[in-house]
Amino acid sequence: MTMLSSPSVWKEFFQNYYENELNKIAGKISAGDGAEKSIQVDVLSHLSFFREGILAEELFNYPDAVIEDAKKGILLTDNIYDVRLEKCVPRFVNLPVARRVLIRDLRSQHISKFVSIEGIVRKVTEVRPKVVEALFVCGNCGKKVSVWQEDSRIKMPYECPACKSKRFIFLPEESVSVDSQRLKIQEYPEYLKGGEQPQSIDVYLEGDITGLVNPGDRVIINGIVRASPRGFGQKKLVHMDLYIEGNSIEVLQQEYEEFEITEEDKKRIIELSEDEEIYEKIIKSIAPSIYGYEDIKLAIALQLFGGVPKKLPDGTEIRGDIHVLLVGDPGVAKSQLLRYVHRIAPRSVYTTGKGTTTAGLTATAVRDEIDGRWTLEAGALVLADKGVALVDEIDKMRAEDRSALHEAMEQQTISVAKAGINAVLKARCALLGAANPKYGRFDRYSAIAEQINLSPTLLSRFDLIFVLTDDPDEKKDLELAKHILNTHKLGEKLEKMKNVSSEFTRQSVEMEIQRVVPLIDPELLRKYIAYAKKTVFPVLSEEAEKRIIEFYVGMRGKAKDNSPVPVTARQLEALIRLAEASARIRLSDKIEIEDVERVIGIVRKSLEQIALDPETGEIDIDYAFSGTSKTQRDRIIAIKKLIEELEKEYEKGVPEELIFEEAEKMGIEKVKTRELLIKMREKGEIYCPRPDHYRVVHNY
Repeated sequence: MTMLSSPSVWKEFFQNYYENELNKIAGKISAGDGAEKSIQVDVLSHLSFFREGILAEELFNYPDAVIEDAKKGILLTDNIYDVRLEKCVPRFVNLPVARRVLIRDLRSQHISKFVSIEGIVRKVTEVRPKVVEALFVCGNCGKKVSVWQEDSRIKMPYECPACKSKRFIFLPEESVSVDSQRLKIQEYPEYLKGGEQPQSIDVYLEGDITGLVNPGDRVIINGIVRASPRGFGQKKLVHMDLYIEGNSIEVLQQEYEEFEITEEDKKRIIELSEDEEIYEKIIKSIAPSIYGYEDIKLAIALQLFGGVPKKLPDGTEIRGDIHVLLVGDPGVAKSQLLRYVHRIAPRSVYTTGKGTTTAGLTATAVRDEIDGRWTLEAGALVLADKGVALVDEIDKMRAEDRSALHEAMEQQTISVAKAGINAVLKARCALLGAANPKYGRFDRYSAIAEQINLSPTLLSRFDLIFVLTDDPDEKKDLELAKHILNTHKLGEKLEKMKNVSSEFTRQSVEMEIQRVVPLIDPELLRKYIAYAKKTVFPVLSEEAEKRIIEFYVGMRGKAKDNSPVPVTARQLEALIRLAEASARIRLSDKIEIEDVERVIGIVRKSLEQIALDPETGEIDIDYAFSGTSKTQRDRIIAIKKLIEELEKEYEKGVPEELIFEEAEKMGIEKVKTRELLIKMREKGEIYCPRPDHYRVVHNY
């Protein structure tokens, strides 16, 4: 078969399009830089137009021969420094979309073809030298013999050409080596249908494209598809593994580029944003099959749109992602809400507490199966970078596994120091968590911190916490029962229509379908969110700023005269993030007073659910996160002081009855004193030297 590709044709191509780039490379070589150099060839902009695109087609179908011709073509080109461009490698980037293949769609027909794959870097090995031409010295006569290496194991010479001896010594320092690295690339989670396992492929890199990426990066790999038989030595199997021999890497800016928003989509998005009922429509489009929970659905909508991440001139970074926690009784559809968010979030990863470890949640060091090296593998939070991480049953995780969330939620990074690997990975994601109360049902008279296995430091990192309780209410229960029955009945009719001849038709059930169909199509909603995050960066208006300060200072003002602290600076930051998200929903570049009022309402509802001291009826943020209200704290201090004073007279412990008597004089009821004594014992502040007698624990 006659091909157009030849060194002389490539010489013409490079001199037409890349003369300046070749001169720059020649300049570095003439200055004594002997490292390998790359010249990036833009396929779509240049190669596709050269010689009517024939050369580009030949590259896709016969890459080995064509790339070899291109290397020889570079050697033939002239440059102003008149040096030989021996270590210059052509790297082909920006391939047409038609050459892009999904990892799961790679087949035998792609073997030895030049393709482009896109995905997330799941694992990277260290960059290490690989021998390409091994030099041996004969152990008998001392003659040096070189052998070209193609396999993963070093190939020895068969015999010495001088003395026929078969004893050889390998000389690594005189052999020719190149830098090499292996990556594992995994499909994007957002492209998977329900229940599908993400597929992955190994990529082999050599030369100056090694060491460019980290786990969690989104990349396009351009290269040749190769197949290697499974098994070792003589025991090779007929089934083969596919891998990519990487020619070039394009690291994507990790935004929402993978969403193709057409002009038609843009028109519909802008039209929607101008609708006065846009907030109601978005709320009704989030899990329409779940009845009620408008506040929570609004919070989820705000989380999906997110605040604006900021990088200040001094290098300080402030997160824009909004974290939401749902705590509630079993059977209130928490998991269903999370699953629906997983479907509509432009980028999301779903995981559940029981089956999640620190390594799976963040990152892990794993031993490579081929060469035994330790490598980094990205976990769920890293894969959810610039998206939403959904952690169901967060309370079922082990405490040491949950501790990994602290850094990820505030600093939005994952630091790894394992097996000699020190790395910081990006985890810029919003977290939507769901937890069940410790004792099955939520007790509105006990602090949230006492009812779920989450530390105060972790709880305080959530911008909004909602409690979903299953309270009997005749009117609400009737509506819910009707909604559930209608949903099931519709499902029954649709299944009957699908599987057997049925008396129902699409027209006859259309009205029922409309009740559970989201007002905004999920695909359009995903594009709407992606468009807003990419193009809308709202700024606070003066009125909005004044209203936020007024609310914050007003709430803090209640904390005078030794009363509880209602809100802290963390809630203020949450308020700003939520207001930014509210403006983004309208595609507004200004945060107006209506946004602030909307989010003040939702923040207040969240605080009333979790931070209301049942005794005083006041909002106390410490009560929410530590489980001890200001009132309780004051009483604990008073009782502790009381026991300390009395224990001087009672060496074997202060009798319980005496503590009750003295506490009542201070206005603390017997029941409350008993509760506090139990609490103080649990916290290790007091102990019982004998039954019903107490002493204070002193830390000397």
